Amino acid sequence: MTTAAAPPRVPEAIHRRRWAILGTLVLALLVVVLDNSILNVAMKTIASPAPTGIGASQSDLEWSINSYTLVFAGLLFTSGLLGDRFGRKRALLAGMVVFGLASLLSALASTPGELIGYRALMGVGGALAMPATLAIIMNVFERAEQPKAIGIWAGAVGLAIAIGPITGGLLIEHFWWGSVFLVNVPIVIVAVIAMVLLVPESKDPNPGRLDPVGVLLSIIGLVALIYGIIKGGELADFTAAAAWVPVLVGVVALTAFVLFERRTAHPALDVGWFRNKVFSASVVVIGVVFFALMGVSFFGVFYTQSVRGYSALQAGVLMLPLAAAQLVFAPRARLVVDRFGIRATCAVGMLFIAVGFLGYLLLDATTPIWVLVVLGLLMGTGMAHVMPPITVSIMGSLPREKAGAGSAVNNTFRQVGGSLGVAVLGAVLSTVYRDGVSDSLSHLPTPELREKAGESLEATLAVAAHLGDRGRELVGPANESFIHAMHVVAGLSAGITAVGALLALLLLPGRVPAGAQGGPGGPGGSGTPAGAGTAAGATAAAARQNGSGETVRKTAAADA
Repeated sequence: MTTAAAPPRVPEAIHRRRWAILGTLVLALLVVVLDNSILNVAMKTIASPAPTGIGASQSDLEWSINSYTLVFAGLLFTSGLLGDRFGRKRALLAGMVVFGLASLLSALASTPGELIGYRALMGVGGALAMPATLAIIMNVFERAEQPKAIGIWAGAVGLAIAIGPITGGLLIEHFWWGSVFLVNVPIVIVAVIAMVLLVPESKDPNPGRLDPVGVLLSIIGLVALIYGIIKGGELADFTAAAAWVPVLVGVVALTAFVLFERRTAHPALDVGWFRNKVFSASVVVIGVVFFALMGVSFFGVFYTQSVRGYSALQAGVLMLPLAAAQLVFAPRARLVVDRFGIRATCAVGMLFIAVGFLGYLLLDATTPIWVLVVLGLLMGTGMAHVMPPITVSIMGSLPREKAGAGSAVNNTFRQVGGSLGVAVLGAVLSTVYRDGVSDSLSHLPTPELREKAGESLEATLAVAAHLGDRGRELVGPANESFIHAMHVVAGLSAGITAVGALLALLLLPGRVPAGAQGGPGGPGGSGTPAGAGTAAGATAAAARQNGSGETVRKTAAADA
């Protein structure tokens, strides 16, 4: 008996241009990730006194990153909800415009305070745009093509990591430091024009009533939690009231958020999603990975530039292997998952990352630089086999009409994990460095100078340069202390990543049936596996997934 194939859920008018739409979304992703990778290379220059830089202190540099992270992570969930309710294309366009404007203002900043404020505004733009990119992918691609599309989406991160430091190095060598932000503006203009022409509007057709209490609690909880984490890392003391009080406020607010969402008839977040093993395990694993990675990435630029003496451009080139491995392997990770399953692929990928961290223990002031290249390839390959399948697991376990909220949850756990990594591992790095270099600073003439020199490697080298010949004896001990601190943090990161690999083995599924997307009620809905073999099953699956497709279909007709 011949059965009729179910028609594509995505309207043909959109289906025909889905890869062009993906290219436009990748452009948006590129500009956001590109900016952060460029900033890492430019930090040393920004720390220089005017006119070369703006004289940013170590704390200023950290807050130029943290202000973005704080706002970005705090608004991610709310932005995903706004996109689902009012339109993901609108959220994407608004985010890109804000991001471009804030980039222009950052390029013109004349003080560290201005730069920190404009970076926070960039965080608003990034928070609006990022959830929308992944949500739109889930709505313009059929289920069978989503892993490939998400692999390309994840590979774009590798591309941005690759071209960001190199672009930043070229700009720093030939222009002033603000050019690393100004370069975003033309990219944003091109992206916005392409989005207006190509990207269809989509939204949740049945979003329910607004949940202002839930949204407010989520913002308060995330912002307070991340602020406390960052402050604790900055002070290297999580027992200080300035650190633990915001953390406590954040935990209380998020607990109240969960309790309220369980009881309200129209929750902003269906907490029942976390009863789905695939969803909850995936978000935990992604948080663990970024905890380790973000904590280590912060000191990498200081190792290559300050300890090894490479220029900003050379430091950017040295990051190319890490990025190139992600770019090459991320779009192909689905093939490995098809053969070995999600659990094995992610666990082995995380072990690759852990081994890469252990490789940092081999690095000192004279290690052949090819060792760093090999470590980059190893860690990039591991990341490429973790991020795409984890993202597919998170998004595939949710109903498609909630793609914006799902993308926001994915990014929120990633950002919270990354913020914890920067704060906790950064505090460890700072403490170990300060303890190691303290004896060498004892002969400095004043307590204030000793305190300033002990803040960081850059601060010690700056004091050494100021003292001239008398300061040369500080350089060797400072480099040795930094390398020792780097080894400690890398070892901790390796252990944390190994724990993540164990969690992946214990909690992630071996395989997720194709088409096992949750129904309208959330994870655990009665999704019918693809290839079930009956027209009735295929039609039922199409009906269950129809939600946001109605909105897309109407837009497609208007576009046609």
